[in-house]
Amino acid sequence: MIRTATTSWIAIATSISFLFFSSPRKSYYHNLFLSISDNASISEHLFSITRRPHVAGTQANEEAADYVLSTLVSSNIQSHIGSYEVLLSYPVSRSLTLTREATDPPITFDLRQEIYAGDPYADVASEVLPTFHAYAKSGTVSGPLVYVNYGRVEDYDKLKEMGVNASGAIALARYGKIFRGDIVENACVAGAVGVVIYVDRKDYGGGGDEKWFPDGKWMPPSGVQVGTVYGGNGDPTTPGWPSIRVCERLTDEEVQKRDDIPQIPSLPVSWADGDTILRSIGGPVAEEDWQGGTGAPVYKVGPGPGVVELSYQGKQVISKIQNVIGIIEGAEEPDRFVILGNHRDAWTFGAVDPNSGTATLLEVAQRLGKLQKRGWRPRRTIVFCNWDAEEYGLIGSTEWVEENRELIASRVVAYLNVDSAVSGPGFVASATPQLDDLLKQATQQVQDPDNPSQTIYETWLGSSNNTMIGRLGGGGSDYAAFVQHVGVPSTDMSFGDGYPVYHSVYDDFIWMKNFGDPEFHRHVAVANLWGLVALQIADKEILPFNYLSYVNELQRSAEVVEVEVSDKGINLIPLFKSIEELRKAAIDINNQIKAIEGNKGWISIWKKNSWKVRELNDRLTMAERAFTDRDGLPGRPWYKHLIYAPSKHNDYGSKSFPGIDDAIEAAKSQTTAESWQSVQHEVWKVSRALTHASLVLNGKFT
Repeated sequence: MIRTATTSWIAIATSISFLFFSSPRKSYYHNLFLSISDNASISEHLFSITRRPHVAGTQANEEAADYVLSTLVSSNIQSHIGSYEVLLSYPVSRSLTLTREATDPPITFDLRQEIYAGDPYADVASEVLPTFHAYAKSGTVSGPLVYVNYGRVEDYDKLKEMGVNASGAIALARYGKIFRGDIVENACVAGAVGVVIYVDRKDYGGGGDEKWFPDGKWMPPSGVQVGTVYGGNGDPTTPGWPSIRVCERLTDEEVQKRDDIPQIPSLPVSWADGDTILRSIGGPVAEEDWQGGTGAPVYKVGPGPGVVELSYQGKQVISKIQNVIGIIEGAEEPDRFVILGNHRDAWTFGAVDPNSGTATLLEVAQRLGKLQKRGWRPRRTIVFCNWDAEEYGLIGSTEWVEENRELIASRVVAYLNVDSAVSGPGFVASATPQLDDLLKQATQQVQDPDNPSQTIYETWLGSSNNTMIGRLGGGGSDYAAFVQHVGVPSTDMSFGDGYPVYHSVYDDFIWMKNFGDPEFHRHVAVANLWGLVALQIADKEILPFNYLSYVNELQRSAEVVEVEVSDKGINLIPLFKSIEELRKAAIDINNQIKAIEGNKGWISIWKKNSWKVRELNDRLTMAERAFTDRDGLPGRPWYKHLIYAPSKHNDYGSKSFPGIDDAIEAAKSQTTAESWQSVQHEVWKVSRALTHASLVLNGKFT
């Protein structure tokens, strides 16, 4: 009897001690995280990383990796570098010559971005690669010019209506609207023998009287947007498996036969060169929305009389790339991971793309390092990933995901991406829908850097962007492998949505300091949001996921499909039924969460509900995986996600139900019963995936 009483007293005393002498609540540390921001530190990081151009595979980019690694280690974050051997592309020679009339002397463009007076980076300008398209086909081609607007499928349809044929021609396209690799692919399909892509002054140069850099934010006349034209993800020699040092690889001939490798040469040029080329084109006058801005010539579509000879010679080299990985181990659930990712490699200096994100990543890491010194440890493990070779085709992140696929699929709770953290004003966010509510809650806790009297959320509500949160179906950044290949709940965020000097030599620290974010307050805001979302997911006992948001999004997407196939005899009952099943499962799991949270106190202290919480969190995490299909999309097997993937003709574009969308597009073109039956098959396929997700959320066998 005395032993029992003593034991009871010890238990009560231990409980009282836990209540009154335990470490501060997680919310204390979350508020502390927001209070220790440092815009000067972010500025210093950005200045240091962008002192030299640092393309993937170069010594300068290795030095940038060392800087990131040392910063993480100095914050007491266990870190290492993970390397891969991948195929990268570099220019050897290129030339572009225009013949306007038979009697006129030809014009040979110098294809050079000018250094401006007083440029502080003039001493390292020679390290900038000559303007080129990565993985462009080598060769020399010539032909009459045809102006193809943005080079979209619908633009070629318009040319066909006008009686203009691009076959055998050099296509002149302007940047914008779609991925440059798709511009080249669409030109090839149309029969063009080569492509010249220019930055139109209307879109990038201010359009008329605006000042260009360094006096204004706009692209100077000689500015060129470089970038990849490879349409795949990851190392082209190892499709679907990691490019470790000793591994199976496709041969050069096999790589060249891939559908996502360009089959015709291409070159990027400036708006000044584009203007000269446009003045050499005759033929029918282009439509109004194909025209340029103030001071531009009248755009005509050709063909000719201007003729261009385009020559490009590149080299493709197996090169070492380096991902930097940092880990803060979780206290209660160290085997569950929350990943923060940003890439480091840049085509030139990369002050916006991507190193505004890299500097912000380091700021988040340093703040979390300070929290650790105050006694904080996350419930779940936080992983920092600084990717390499993103610009070439999301290579660093894709190889890492392919190498760690099973571990990611079984243990990663969420992936939080920031690419270009800041390019201007205005908050922009995308996510898989179960994270919508969390993003909105976080924006209610962070001040708008451009209007301190209100939160980012309040500014968001007052903007013209009623949809608020975009989706992650596009292939524009490193979330692609996590969402579209494995099925991991993910987010992406930034301030600003595009900027004029994108992928040019003028994307440097001076542009950021003068035009992008002079006080670095927007960088701080991104760090606040990124870190707060990470802390909420890493620390909350029950994951803050709400699948009702997903259901509502799926319902809207299904209604769009319903309109598209209204008179085609497609049965959508299975799709709508599966969405309703998912709605019931989402409501049920939300009720379970409320019940557990309502029973906190002594039960929570004694951990009697811990197994229930663990099992419920697994269901919340794994439901996203259920939206994937092991065989992937028809003709695009790497893309496993049946809800979100890039548009077939625009890698940057996001499509809901991409398999259904691709099938509808094919059926409209082929107009056969068999092609519409393929649409029905894709409807059934998505319906089955949604049913699987419902079963996962329910957590019970049938």
